[in-house]
Amino acid sequence: MATKSSKRAISSKTTKVVKPSSRAHLASRAKASVPSKPKPIAIAAKAVLKPAPKTAVKTAAKTVASKAPTKTATKAASKKSFRSSVELNIAPLPTTAKSEPKLEKDLVKKPGGSLQSPLRVFQIYYEAWQRELLDPHFIALDNSKSNSEMLEFSVFEQLAKSDYIQDAELWGALSWRFTEKTGMSGADWIKAIESQPNHDVYFCNPYPENEALFHNMWLHGETRHPQFLALVQALFAVTGLPEQELSSILVSDQFAAANYIVATPKFWNAYLPWVTQVMSAANKKLPAKVRDLMHSKQADEDELHKGATYVPFIVERLFPIFLKVAGQSFKACKIALPERERELNVHLKLLREMKDVAHKTKSIWLAACWVNYRNLYLTQVNGKEWCTKHLRNITPTEIKFS
Repeated sequence: MATKSSKRAISSKTTKVVKPSSRAHLASRAKASVPSKPKPIAIAAKAVLKPAPKTAVKTAAKTVASKAPTKTATKAASKKSFRSSVELNIAPLPTTAKSEPKLEKDLVKKPGGSLQSPLRVFQIYYEAWQRELLDPHFIALDNSKSNSEMLEFSVFEQLAKSDYIQDAELWGALSWRFTEKTGMSGADWIKAIESQPNHDVYFCNPYPENEALFHNMWLHGETRHPQFLALVQALFAVTGLPEQELSSILVSDQFAAANYIVATPKFWNAYLPWVTQVMSAANKKLPAKVRDLMHSKQADEDELHKGATYVPFIVERLFPIFLKVAGQSFKACKIALPERERELNVHLKLLREMKDVAHKTKSIWLAACWVNYRNLYLTQVNGKEWCTKHLRNITPTEIKFS
């Protein structure tokens, strides 16, 4: 997509070798020493602010909670909150407390925050302190007792079988960190959906820098999870998925890997069984060692996702593949995230635009120029050690367009 040049110039400080997928990796440059002779790209590169660590958020939430007056039935749409994804099938349909008629009246007026609304957006949380950070326009969903390897996907499956989405025209379930990651409030998210009607599925990408720096999200995964690309190559081979998608250039408006999805029941009824079928086939057909790797916690060695296996990182990247393979009839809408867009420096904006134009015009020459520019940028920002480790693996030898 077209972008505007940034008017800001930021620090020319050298950077520490970090992973490129998080907005935090650019912020780490603020701690490095100033070189004697600044590098040209590093001079204009803009640092991206690092999100507050979970421990800090947790402490702040508890402090606010201890000082604030107690409120009854604050932001939940129901009297009985969900206790886990497993209980969704057996828990009765929650109702608003009779002692809070004003709350009930307000909730009905809030699209997404009421079980009577045609648009229902649930917000998943795992610990009590996280509930204080939930958005009032969403329906609180306690998933603290779930131990499913599939993480959010298991919640989608349980909701799809429950009465909580009965008669809903659109529904979805988002993370408790939705606003932190997207920079968008629940009200703005719902407004964005309602302003673009007649789509089957709405989604977003909280990490637009990846759209500028990677051919696709599969190659991005190689920098985040050891042996990721070799694993998914084996999975695509045994499940019959198009292997060329693993090395092709994907246009930016199809980048998605966060499960931030709101869709029609028709979409969910097609998408959920398709993903289940793919993962089931992989479990049956993959060699034992590869299957064991897929279910190992080696995928999350730094425990950034509480020791998750490769499975959820594969599943969240299957969304664009579904739209190309089995979901071509569905009309998708990618929601723009203004706050995340403002964090992109001039190089990231130019890189993304260059890649998208190359894809649109199918220009191999321009795509090759993008690769060279991208490699130079990563060398300046992430350093020689990171590039020695990753750059060859994430740079296919042949230019292909998805």
